[in-house]
Amino acid sequence: MRSASPNSRTSGALAADSVAAGADKRRVASRSMAAAAVMTLLKLAAGLLSGSLGVLSDAAHSGLDLAGAALTFFSVNVSDKPADEDHTYGHGKIENLSAFAEAGLMVFSCVWIVVEAASRMASHSLDLRHSLWPVLVLIASIAVDFWRSRELRAVAARTGSPALATDAFHFASDIWATLAVLVGLGASWLGARFGIAFLDYADSLAAILVSLLILRMAVSLGHQAVGALLDEIPRETRSRLVREVERVPGVVAVERARVRRAGAGHFVDLTLALPRRFTFEHTGELVRAATAAAQRVLPRADVVIHTVPRETRAESIFDRVRAVAARNNVSVHELSVQSHHGRLQIELHVEIDENKRLREAHNFVTALEAEILRNVPEIDSVLTHIESEPATIEQPEEAAVEDRRIQQALCAAAEGIPGIIDVHAVTVLRTRDHIAVTCHCTLPDDLPMHRVHEAITALEDRFKLECPEVYRVTIHPEPVTDNTR
Repeated sequence: MRSASPNSRTSGALAADSVAAGADKRRVASRSMAAAAVMTLLKLAAGLLSGSLGVLSDAAHSGLDLAGAALTFFSVNVSDKPADEDHTYGHGKIENLSAFAEAGLMVFSCVWIVVEAASRMASHSLDLRHSLWPVLVLIASIAVDFWRSRELRAVAARTGSPALATDAFHFASDIWATLAVLVGLGASWLGARFGIAFLDYADSLAAILVSLLILRMAVSLGHQAVGALLDEIPRETRSRLVREVERVPGVVAVERARVRRAGAGHFVDLTLALPRRFTFEHTGELVRAATAAAQRVLPRADVVIHTVPRETRAESIFDRVRAVAARNNVSVHELSVQSHHGRLQIELHVEIDENKRLREAHNFVTALEAEILRNVPEIDSVLTHIESEPATIEQPEEAAVEDRRIQQALCAAAEGIPGIIDVHAVTVLRTRDHIAVTCHCTLPDDLPMHRVHEAITALEDRFKLECPEVYRVTIHPEPVTDNTR
């Protein structure tokens, strides 16, 4: 039984993680919206009470934060909806769109504040009504912003939500904005108290400074949001992804790697070159290992892998012949290569559907031989033995008691063959007019496989000389230690 990979995760666990992450995002988004609403009202009241442009600009910023928080709350609710016929990649991009919209709101507010501050300074309408209330409101705002930014940042890091990350940045920027406004209020108060004229401009200058800082950060956030909307991925992320997948044993190369982000999730599309001798089962195991490797770089990524067969430098003549057979969907065995006077000849047995007619089977094998010669140019000739591949399920019956002679003849044929210790579990079956014999054959543990094949072939040949009426003999070799346990 094959055990589950330690890196694999059940779809149920992933679904539970997604539900928990969605609940976390909605919870902090609703708190963010409530906090933004309260602080906007308090700052607006304090700004109107004091006449401070700095406080009013901070209130405007908080008002835009409120709009952004509402947009974030809406986006995290929509982004968690599963994929549907109209949105086959899900709804995660709504978070990137929300982040872009919030960045746009921040830019708009910054431009408005700079224009208003410059207008006040030009018209000298700088009267302030100094009061303790605006100071208390701004200090409370700093405390709330610090608390909210930490919680938002933690949940954004845990869930990978760009909308929450932008919201966290909003609250963090509010802290610096509010500190600048406090400094501006303090400087204006000092100017009014001690008659220092140029300090009358401190409030407006603080508002401009705050706006420029926020503008710089808003442009950075907007660039990130646009990059996500345009499927821009950091080059280092893609390089790490390719390196991690190429470390998976069996991967010849990563021929194409495409990554796109939608909200908190990633979609990864890989084309892997694999040795063409790999079976479907082996390829499936390798695809699972490559998926796990990709998810180590991008957790929770939705990974789609396309595989293409490729010839490798390590391929032998035998590998290339089997690759041609696999491409033609036939099984080959008894494959051997002989060298006669410097010329190589291949001999192989090919299994053909038993219902095919000879001419059809011969034409197929002739085309197969020609393809082998094209793909393995060092080969001079190909000799193919055609065998029938069973297409029906047999219904054997146990042979009559008089066929015990066949069992005894098989055991007698085994005597004297080098390597064979005993023959047991002999069964004689009849299928229509054919007799089939199966048995287990015990041989030494360390006997090389080519010697095992020689011993079994010798047993089959000697037995059929004694019992020519037997149509098929199936011999299962097993080591002596397995037979003594």
